[in-house]
Amino acid sequence: MSVLDILVYPEPALKRKSLPVENINKGLDCLLDDMAQTMRDANGVGLAAPQVGRNIQVLVVDVPLAEKQEGSQFYEFVNPIIVSSQGFQVGEEGCLSVPGFFAEIRRKEYIRVSAFDREGRRFTIEADGMLSRVLQHEIDHLNGILFFERLTRLKRDIFVKQIDQCFAGGRS
Repeated sequence: MSVLDILVYPEPALKRKSLPVENINKGLDCLLDDMAQTMRDANGVGLAAPQVGRNIQVLVVDVPLAEKQEGSQFYEFVNPIIVSSQGFQVGEEGCLSVPGFFAEIRRKEYIRVSAFDREGRRFTIEADGMLSRVLQHEIDHLNGILFFERLTRLKRDIFVKQIDQCFAGGRS
C-alpha cells in the first residue's frame, strides 16, 4: 500500500464530475487499498478518488462507532448513488482537500446508498448521523462539489475569501 498525494483547493481537478467505474479489476483493488492508507495517514474519515487525482466514482469511509464503543466502521464504495434521504442535521465539516478550514453544513439526517464493492457486488447501506454526513460529503466530491459550496451564498463568499487569503499568504 502507498500513501497518495491529496489534492488541495483550488486544484481544478476537485471541481470535475467523476466518471463511473466501468471495469472492476486488480487496479481498483490497489487504488482502494492506497486510498484507505492515505485517509488513515491523514487522520481523515473519508476520501474520494478525485481527492487523489483519480476522476472515477470511488470512495472510502472509516467513521468511529457510536459513543462507548471502540473501533470504527470501514466501507468502500464504487459508483455510489444516494437512492433516498430524509430529515436534516447540521454539523461541523472539514476536508482533507481544504486543510484547516471548517464550517457548519446542513445535510440529510438519513440516507440510503446503493453501490458496488471491490468484487463488483451491488449492496445497499442505510446511514444516519456521522456516517450519513461523511457519505454525503464524499459523494459530493464525486460530483465536483466541495463542502463549503453547501453554505449560503454570503457565508460561502466569506469562507472562500478566507481560504484565498490563506493561500495568497504562502500556502500551496
